Amino acid sequence: MTTEAKSTYPRRSRLVGVVTALLLLTAAVPVARAAEAAEPAPPVTVPALSNWAPESGSYLYGRGARLVADSAAERRVAATLADDLRAAGQGTVSVVSGGARTGDIVVDVAPTRKALGKEGYELRAGKRLSVTGATETGAFYGTRTVLQLLAQGDRLPAGRTVDVPQYEERGVGVCACYVHITTDWLENLVRDMAYNKLNQLLLELKVRSDAHPEANTWGYYTKDEIRRLVSLGEKYHVTIIPEINSPGHMDPWIENRPDLQLTDSDGSKQPSRLDVTQPAAFDYYTSLIDEYAQVFKAGSWHMGADEYMLGSDFAKYPQVLEYARAKYGANATPQDAFIDFVNRVHAYAAAKGKQLRIWNDGLTGDNTVPVTAGTTVEHWLNVATKPSQIVAQGYPLMNAAYALYLVRGGFHTDTKALYDQSWDPRSFEGQKLTSREGITGAKISLWPDNGRGETENEVAVDTDPALRHLAQATWGSPHPDATYAKFTSRAAAVGHAPGWRDLTRVPVADGAYTFRAADRTFSAEAERTPDGYVTLKKANGCLEVRGGKLTLNVPLQPGVEVTQETCDATNTLQRWQLVPSPGGYRLVNAITQMAVHVADDGRLVQYPPDQQPPAVWTLTAQ
Repeated sequence: MTTEAKSTYPRRSRLVGVVTALLLLTAAVPVARAAEAAEPAPPVTVPALSNWAPESGSYLYGRGARLVADSAAERRVAATLADDLRAAGQGTVSVVSGGARTGDIVVDVAPTRKALGKEGYELRAGKRLSVTGATETGAFYGTRTVLQLLAQGDRLPAGRTVDVPQYEERGVGVCACYVHITTDWLENLVRDMAYNKLNQLLLELKVRSDAHPEANTWGYYTKDEIRRLVSLGEKYHVTIIPEINSPGHMDPWIENRPDLQLTDSDGSKQPSRLDVTQPAAFDYYTSLIDEYAQVFKAGSWHMGADEYMLGSDFAKYPQVLEYARAKYGANATPQDAFIDFVNRVHAYAAAKGKQLRIWNDGLTGDNTVPVTAGTTVEHWLNVATKPSQIVAQGYPLMNAAYALYLVRGGFHTDTKALYDQSWDPRSFEGQKLTSREGITGAKISLWPDNGRGETENEVAVDTDPALRHLAQATWGSPHPDATYAKFTSRAAAVGHAPGWRDLTRVPVADGAYTFRAADRTFSAEAERTPDGYVTLKKANGCLEVRGGKLTLNVPLQPGVEVTQETCDATNTLQRWQLVPSPGGYRLVNAITQMAVHVADDGRLVQYPPDQQPPAVWTLTAQ
């Protein structure tokens, strides 16, 4: 070998080594990236977990699993979880105290874990599955995550999360105030709300009154029905807040009380407007608060206070201005009389241990009397007083934006658009705030403006994506997935809550039947509708409830006759439920929710079941 050759070899060797190292490094980058990409994805839940720290191994839920709980609060959470596991088809799991073993689920309420707050929780998955909350409610929400994970399989990846909500109030508002909504539907809603970690249900509704029987036109719930619903809410940590809208929209209560109705300058009574200038009107309203307190346990009372002068103005009611000036001086406005009524209700509710809630549109800025401090304002409409002003004035502010509404036969929230724009509770009608401070949370709202526009089964389908989105936006990040399609896939993966019932099942097959009840017989062809009811077609048309005074486009009066009308697949008043009853079926209209009663003259008429006995029909296939 030459000298030159000897001198060049080491340089070439070093060059080859450098090139080789670079090639190896270049090859290693994709490997490292692939390793990063292979890191386990966080488990799928709704709302999405705020964080996830994966660990090696997994948790396996099997036949030997037990629920380990020691304190009374822990045992209550564990007992509810055991009920739900059984309802979900996961077997019967015993609740025990003492040491945990492999495969167990441990429920822990640890008040010292203050960082978890009132509703946050820690979940750890490994050989055992443990849920820890600083409160009973926090531990309960941890068990909702457990249920969602087990709905996707018995083996869970090992890891840990600390999951804490961003907003205190996460809710749904339902107006069951005119068009009745079944308690079965409301129970499904409560279960799904809790499953998605929503915690507040506002119900504007009428409870059958013992104190004011003249108000018991249809649309009401019995006190026992409400007690059962409230009990379910307590079990699932959903606070149910009642609302009787006032002083406007009072017609469900005072249509038979002209003495309490506001009278205009022409002498005409206004059934929808309570006369706030009368002491008797205030006494009447507060007596309803007292009666509702017999069945509702929430620490809040919602008085509505919206649209008092909808379709009119204070000028037609000079007595209102006279009242305001007599109480607050020459500079008072008619609006001051309205605010005065709100504040008197606030004082009454506070004396009963309840916080007042109102809608925002009554805050027009035309008043000189301020709303009492501490009143929660639920903002749905863009008026003169902006959300930023409400917060600055110190009122708790909830976002009930019209963008979140679902109206029967009308406007429906565009959930995809809201998700794509990363909507969160700082976005109000007319203004977006820069901070969460002062905002209690947000809710979707369901209103029956056209009561026959959709059946409640159709409303349930429309509500589901909006409910999941609201749960996500109030608990955690408003945009956890890159696309809305991926977010809806997340919701599909966890499904409905254990115990949720499919209300679209029809108990009889399509076909021709003879219906018999007492001395009444008719023949009709039953055909299932896409939303899970039946139409009943006779020789001369389909059975329909028609007649009487329409409220929200619905014949809501008891005693309205069931007649044969031209069949129309789009007419929801021609849709019926066959409700199993001892000896046969009750026939209940899908919209009015009144049952068919056979009158003495043989006519078919609708009545609430506690006013006239529903006919029980036996069906014989033809």
